[in-house]
This record gives sequence, structure tokens and C-alpha cells, in this order.
Amino acid sequence: MFVKGFHPFHIVDPSPWPLLGSLSLMSLVFFTFSMFVDPQKGSFLWWVISICSLSMVVYQWWRDVSRESSYQGHHSNKAVKGLKLGMIMFILSEIMFFFSFFFGFFFFSLNPDVEMGMKWPPEGVESLSFLSVPMLNTILLLSSGVSITWAHHGLISSNMSTAMSGLMWTISLGVIFTLFQMTEYLECNFTIADSVFGSVFYIATGFHGIHVLVGTIFIITSTIRILLLLMTNKNHLGFEMSAWYWHFVDVVWLFLFITIYWWGA
Repeated sequence: MFVKGFHPFHIVDPSPWPLLGSLSLMSLVFFTFSMFVDPQKGSFLWWVISICSLSMVVYQWWRDVSRESSYQGHHSNKAVKGLKLGMIMFILSEIMFFFSFFFGFFFFSLNPDVEMGMKWPPEGVESLSFLSVPMLNTILLLSSGVSITWAHHGLISSNMSTAMSGLMWTISLGVIFTLFQMTEYLECNFTIADSVFGSVFYIATGFHGIHVLVGTIFIITSTIRILLLLMTNKNHLGFEMSAWYWHFVDVVWLFLFITIYWWGA
């Protein structure tokens, strides 16, 4: 039965993006594992195609959601509550995702076997100093958390110059963090194939780096929408969600820094 006339409910139009997004994500996961198993089979090309496909789907999905909100007026208060609940559930699922990495890390680090030399980090693996790049990256991310909160308060008070300044600082700090993380990977004296320590280190910090990159793009998108006057001090759901996501990324990094870089070393 179709609901006609005015109503506060979030009735979505038929969309191809959920199905295409699921297929693209499945393809990405499949070819990622294929590269680990046999890098010589040409999976890298299909891996790149999967990333491009997923990026296109996400872009067009966000575009449609933005149109529903800004131009069609479909986002009533009840719809906004539903979207917020969806974002909260998404972040909770991400917490479980990273929890699996921390579980694996503690499982092996608290009970190292003979193959690891009965020690952690395993024999022959030299861990990174937590006082170098990891400490700098921690300062950068914590500072970015402060700057995005500053931007949020500026937007709420209709002070657009403060909001834009905070957003520019957040984006800049996120980009610098990503560059330092890449530099750290280049200078590491162990690889993802060097024992379970290398596997957990690169998988956990690598996925966090991907989340930082996605969060940076999320914030850039919100900044563009603010510049186009598509967000106000009353209606800025996209920005609010990007701030939630960024704070989640901050907290995950703190746990990574304390467990893998500091305690694990």
C-alpha cells in the first residue's frame, strides 16, 4: 500500500545503489584476498576496478541522498531521526569490526608460541618507537577532533568564518596524518608477511588509514555543501554525521596507539 499526501515518514524511491554497492564491495573483498593468496594472477587490476566501481556507487548514492534533502524536502524530523539511528548503527558495526583486530592482537601477544620465539614482538621483528611518528600522528588526530568541534560550534552559531576555518584545519590535519602514515609504512623494517605482528599491525593501522581517508572525503563534501549554502545552523545533518565519524576515527587511533604502538612494543 502506498502512502499518499503529506507524511513525515522516510519513503525511499527505488534505487540501484544498495545492490550495486554490495556487489562492488563483495568484488573488492574477493580480489583483496586473491592478491594476498597469489599476487601474480592479475588480481590487482580487478581490485582497482572494484575500488573505482565502489567509489562511483558511493558518490552517486550520496548525491541522491543530498538531492532528497536539499531539493526535494524529503528529510522531515522523523526521517532525520531514522538517518541518525542508521549512522549510529553503522558506527557500532565499525566498532565490532575493529574489535576483531584488537582481539586478534591480544590473543597472540598475550600467548606467544614457540614459532614467535616465546616473546612479543616475535623474534626478529623490531617494532616502531611510539615516540616518533605514532606520537605525532596522535597529536594531529586529537587536534583535528578539536578543530571539527570548533567548526561545529561555529556552524551552530551561524559564524561561517569560524566553521570554515575549523573545517580547513580538520581537512589539513587529516591529509597530513595520511601522509605521515604512508611515510611510516615506507620506513618500516617489517612487512605484512613478517609474522602475526606484521599482519595485525598493517591490517589494523591500514584499515584505520582507509577510514581516515573516507572521513576526510566526508568532511570535504560537507565543506562544499556549506559553501553552496546547502547547510544551515539548523539543518546540517551531513556535517553532524561526518563529525561523529571523525570522532570515532580519533578514538580508534587512541586504542591503536596505546595497544599496538605503546603496550605492544
